[in-house]
Amino acid sequence: MNDIRRIVPDKQVLMPSYGLAIEEHFLKNLDGQYIMIWGSESSVVVGKHQNALAEVDFPYVYKNNIPVIRRLSGGGTVFHGPGNINFSFILEGKPGTLVDFKKYTQPVISFLNSLGLPAVFEGKNDIRIRGLKVSGNAEHVYRNRVLHHGTLLYDADLKTLNASINARHGRYNDKGVKSVRSRVANVASFLGNAPGLNTFRKMLISYLEDHFNAGPALRLSEADLRTIKDLIDKKYSRWEWNYGYSPDYTFSGSAGGVEGEPSLELSVKRGVIESARIGGKSLAPEWHKLSGELEGGAHCPERIMELLKRHGISRGDSASIDKKLLPLFF
Repeated sequence: MNDIRRIVPDKQVLMPSYGLAIEEHFLKNLDGQYIMIWGSESSVVVGKHQNALAEVDFPYVYKNNIPVIRRLSGGGTVFHGPGNINFSFILEGKPGTLVDFKKYTQPVISFLNSLGLPAVFEGKNDIRIRGLKVSGNAEHVYRNRVLHHGTLLYDADLKTLNASINARHGRYNDKGVKSVRSRVANVASFLGNAPGLNTFRKMLISYLEDHFNAGPALRLSEADLRTIKDLIDKKYSRWEWNYGYSPDYTFSGSAGGVEGEPSLELSVKRGVIESARIGGKSLAPEWHKLSGELEGGAHCPERIMELLKRHGISRGDSASIDKKLLPLFF
């Protein structure tokens, strides 16, 4: 398998949109087989067929500036962060045999086993150690190749992870793919004398290069970088892909503690609010005007913030929605 090469990004820790754009570029625009090991800044990455807003605690990720990015592949939501190691395999195969989670997670499982860890493949697409999930995986088939990618929790901030993907059940109703939440753990917690993240990453890279008999490492060319930037600008950084691609949904929200305690019901299609109804006791007239103006626009914080300020409802700073009102709209 020496036709396989390791992609070397220009940075160890990437913007999440950057890593996902590299994957798509090499999968769809270039021939050959590749592996890539990369790190990511904090982000939530949702599956292609999920309702992004329903999979996260949006007020939390919004207030903490944690981006939510949609990937090419299906499956459930995962958290990326500085304590994660992400692995991507772009490999050729025969039609009908390309989707094989057990096969493509085995190299990572074998690496963990070589460290004395009882890692196993469990569930639909997890790597677990003693019943605790340390890796979530997903796949996307394109022509005669498969993109298999996964996260590996090494020394991740599990508090931020759990808070970010703490879906607020009962507020969204949709037919999107739902994540199956599992108890998670860091690989480092199972190692008696755990190496640092960078050392562990180098160990993983060395193991996978040997496993795949990889050829010389491949650095991104100027042409690669232009195409990747274009993918980021036109897709992975855009609300239309990350949120607007979600399946149609209805939303019910409330804002206790706000005068009149307004409640909101939305019907949203392709990210655009088709109908909105605001209720509550003794609501000021501006709330009823807002209801009509919500319709026909995106269910996104920037637009809603603009409307709230226009009607004098929100007096928060110019860059954010008043935190008391976030639960009403998301």
